[in-house]
Amino acid sequence: MLSDIEIAQGAKMLPITKIAEKMGLDTDLIEPYGKYKAKLPKELFEKVKDNEDGKLILVTAINPTPAGEGKTTTSIGLGQAMHKIGKNAVLALREPSLGPVFGVKGGAAGGGYAQVVPMEDINLHFTGDMHAITAANNLLCAAIDNHLQQGNELGIDQRRILFKRCLDINDRALRYVNVGLGGKVNGVPREDGFIITVASEIMAILCLADDIFDLKYRLGNILVAYKYDNSPVYAKDIGVHGAMAVLLKDAINPNLVQTLENTPAIIHGGPFANIAHGCNSVRATKYALKLGDYCITEAGFGSDLGAEKFLDIKCRFAGLKPDCVVLVATVRALKYNGGIKKENLAEENVEALKKGIVNLEKHIENMLSYGVPLVVAINRFHTDSEEELSVIEECCKKHGCDFALSEVFAKGGEGGIDLAEKVIAACEKENNFKFLYDEKQPLKEKIETIAKNIYGADGVVFTANAEKNLAEIARLGFEEIPVCIAKTPLSLTDDPTKLGRPENFSITVKEVKLSAGAGFAVVLTGDIMTMPGLPKKPAALIIDIDENGNTVGLS
Repeated sequence: MLSDIEIAQGAKMLPITKIAEKMGLDTDLIEPYGKYKAKLPKELFEKVKDNEDGKLILVTAINPTPAGEGKTTTSIGLGQAMHKIGKNAVLALREPSLGPVFGVKGGAAGGGYAQVVPMEDINLHFTGDMHAITAANNLLCAAIDNHLQQGNELGIDQRRILFKRCLDINDRALRYVNVGLGGKVNGVPREDGFIITVASEIMAILCLADDIFDLKYRLGNILVAYKYDNSPVYAKDIGVHGAMAVLLKDAINPNLVQTLENTPAIIHGGPFANIAHGCNSVRATKYALKLGDYCITEAGFGSDLGAEKFLDIKCRFAGLKPDCVVLVATVRALKYNGGIKKENLAEENVEALKKGIVNLEKHIENMLSYGVPLVVAINRFHTDSEEELSVIEECCKKHGCDFALSEVFAKGGEGGIDLAEKVIAACEKENNFKFLYDEKQPLKEKIETIAKNIYGADGVVFTANAEKNLAEIARLGFEEIPVCIAKTPLSLTDDPTKLGRPENFSITVKEVKLSAGAGFAVVLTGDIMTMPGLPKKPAALIIDIDENGNTVGLS
């Protein structure tokens, strides 16, 4: 089989104006970025805002493993399959970050014959959204340091500056840095650091903002520092939130592309799901709902992270109600949860599968607890045996949810027709969607509710530092906001080595940070890196330009 990039480079793409026409759009109202990409501006939404909303389908997964689950691939393949059977579906996906592209994970444009294209552009600079977010973030940082240099009229305590610089490349050497060195003319010396762009609060704000004016308001509410008298300093006090909004005036508009089978795909925003809320932008999702009978979107990592945040944060803020949840798993991943090493996953092992299927069962229970119809999609590999697949199907029947095999990686939309038909049927079932918690509950109660009900923990341990943070957030008047828990995606616990469905454990909260602009509190558990490092052999070592000027090695 050809590699992902070879398949993508051989795609027969339609001009983006043709994709717009397929969606019934006036092409004068889209903003083309070359031949195969376009921005969808506010003026276009004004034209479609009164359209009836389509069905909202959320694609999530079990905890990720080295075996791979294929959540994005399944999302794209499902969209293609719906078009195969004559349904008007529009995808709403996240933008890839350059960090994973050149690091361990690789790209995030799907795989095999279920990809969004132009794959190289989407995985790399795309329409410049990531760079605009980076620039806006670092403009604020520069303005803070300039304020210190020019006399510090606000009385900012340089030891308590919270807002960090960012970069969209994995670079561990920048986690902790000193700035302002080199004498008086070069600034006020202080400790600083970098986070990856997708961890910036500005990314979360961009994805949650209703429009450019809401964006500007939220940017102004970013808590950036404290004064010597312990009072807060917000970005609006520094005065550059308007300039930041100007930098983001194009980035706030969603991007239109297509799949290998010319299904429309709106790709916009990409906050990490382990340290942020892990969903594409509200604006992209609302566009897809207005332009399609079915909007297929996804949330990062497993349901314990991305889906919980999609349902409890994004849906709450945006007034969204999902019609169906698709939970992606693989036989290989479940055997890995059952204790089988990666190199042995191709071998049939029903006992290991039965041992590891408890991870799937917990994710099923989690999603059903929201009251939304559920379909389990098994991303099929040629090594999966019929007996192994029947074990999973029986598990789904026991829990009262539908089961479908997906072969979209190898067959494109044709391989997802069974899944598409079951998702369409699920969208018509009784739906009693409810949030997991009331946002008016104290922050501690909200954290404990997620830990106990979604992770399966016995309780939560709050460090002295976390207790201090919670008290400070309450003092500032931000008690009644959602919580965004940052933890490892690899386990239901805060320990990445504990696979399956662990029992008799607690979650330790080390720190709680206020993202006042985004509108939630970030709860840090375990060892969470907001600036990842590169592995010993990063993907960047194999990405290259060949003698014909073609990109190779991108996955």
